[in-house]
Amino acid sequence: MIEIMRTNNPVSLSYAESLLKDRGIHCMIADQGMSILEGSIGILQRRLLVEIDRADEARTVLREAGLGGELKT
Repeated sequence: MIEIMRTNNPVSLSYAESLLKDRGIHCMIADQGMSILEGSIGILQRRLLVEIDRADEARTVLREAGLGGELKT
């Protein structure tokens, strides 16, 4: 899996995850447990990971949804 997005914004992350799952792109959110341990004050960013062979497709989906500014290049 490869990281395509890193953010402190739980709304953007949830939206991105929903968009990808609707398209059948397997994804996972990493560092969610660490964020909970730090008290969810926003210091530690969560990462959105996708299968490496679908990363370009996932980036396209997220750009079209207006999340291009949060994508990792």
